[in-house]
Amino acid sequence: MARLQLEFPEDQYCYSTHLTVRVTDINSANHLGNDSMISMISEARARFFFDFGLEGTQEDGTGTIVTDLATTYKNEARARDQLLFEVGVMDFNKYGGDIMFRITRPRDHALIAMAKSGFVFFNYRTRKVVPMPEAFHHKFPKVNWID
Repeated sequence: MARLQLEFPEDQYCYSTHLTVRVTDINSANHLGNDSMISMISEARARFFFDFGLEGTQEDGTGTIVTDLATTYKNEARARDQLLFEVGVMDFNKYGGDIMFRITRPRDHALIAMAKSGFVFFNYRTRKVVPMPEAFHHKFPKVNWID
């Protein structure tokens, strides 16, 4: 099976946040576990959405839902490592797009992981996918659109 390759356009990163690897994030191999990395990616995604005006589910019941997640690991991270999560968006469509992540360790500039998470806007009351709000996509004028 071919290895997954994740490469993203440099000019689409528009947000960053730091997260620290906790002792409880360490697996039996003594490095950051996959499950904990997924949780950290989810936290970075939530912070990104919050800072761009999506504070969870809106009054009308609309929020976002993750459709997929792909992650490639490049280096190990250990307990107490501070990680930088650079976040951007790409490949918008009528209903959502992709969030991209570059995770590095600033102390030594090591690339720890790359990730891509698909998302769509979803109305939790009607239980249906809904079009992306114009107010959201207008915040990202450089993002490409796909059909």
